[in-house]
Amino acid sequence: MAQPRRPDAPSSSAVDLTRFAWLSIAAAIATIALKTGAWAMTGSVGLLSDAAESTVNLVAAVVALIALKVAARPATERFLYGRAKAEYFSAAVEGAMIFVAAAVILVTAVERFVNPQPLENVGWGLAISVIASIINGAVAFVLIRAGRRHRSITLRADGRHLLTDVWTSVGVIVGVGLVALTGWERLDAVVAFAVGVNIIVTGISLMHESVSGLLDKALSDEDHEVITEILRRRTDGTVTFHGLQTREAGQQKFMNVHVLVPDEWTVKHGHDYIEDLERELMGRLPELTVLTHLEPISDPTSYEDIPAAHVRIHDDDHDPTVPPQG
Repeated sequence: MAQPRRPDAPSSSAVDLTRFAWLSIAAAIATIALKTGAWAMTGSVGLLSDAAESTVNLVAAVVALIALKVAARPATERFLYGRAKAEYFSAAVEGAMIFVAAAVILVTAVERFVNPQPLENVGWGLAISVIASIINGAVAFVLIRAGRRHRSITLRADGRHLLTDVWTSVGVIVGVGLVALTGWERLDAVVAFAVGVNIIVTGISLMHESVSGLLDKALSDEDHEVITEILRRRTDGTVTFHGLQTREAGQQKFMNVHVLVPDEWTVKHGHDYIEDLERELMGRLPELTVLTHLEPISDPTSYEDIPAAHVRIHDDDHDPTVPPQG
């Protein structure tokens, strides 16, 4: 018997996260204006690369806003499990945009290395870049914290991208400052090239996380420990469990497990037990949707449908593939 979460059950997926996307959009617009101004004043290709990454931030923030709106839509007859995975597409798009920005930066850096140019108004340009970095750093902190709290890969990806932008800006500021101190103009291009490589590393990380989510990655080890602790505690010789599988989709968590109960239990007895189990599980993990399969504990066929890949519940010599003895 399958026992999905009831439609009125509490879930963090009901939280509106679009306000964070709007915050990211506002920050991207502000930093684009500031960094573009810094580049125009100095002529630094390093600052230009920094401004290019902020342009990517804006596109990514808009995509994130769309994804969060789609993911927040309720389930329908066509999308019975909702659209939470839309967030993974957002992270994939952001990763792809990062690669585009990196390519532009690398090409520009190589051209400037071959044809170096003197910098102007370095002091004002760096001051403006510092202000933009402070804005990005503050917004990145807010997005990453919200992403962790609400299990949103979109906010985490956007926040990590902004945080990368901050470190990129720090490198650019140091590099441009050294150019002004040493007079070695090609150093500006070297810094820009390093920025491009760093951006590529971030893009690879985001793409990997997005693909893992689309492929139904299992829940974290911490979540598994919560679930298995409850199931182990309820294993008492008359009731046991096996075939535990989990996955996550955006803010939502899913698990399914086989519940083996005494043969003589009535349907109502088994149903009441499962209802109580679900309440305990969802009390510890409010985002969790629980699916259970009720089976008679002494029937050999109950042990023939265990999935090949599953989470180990018992940490002793208990064998979940055979009926308990005695």
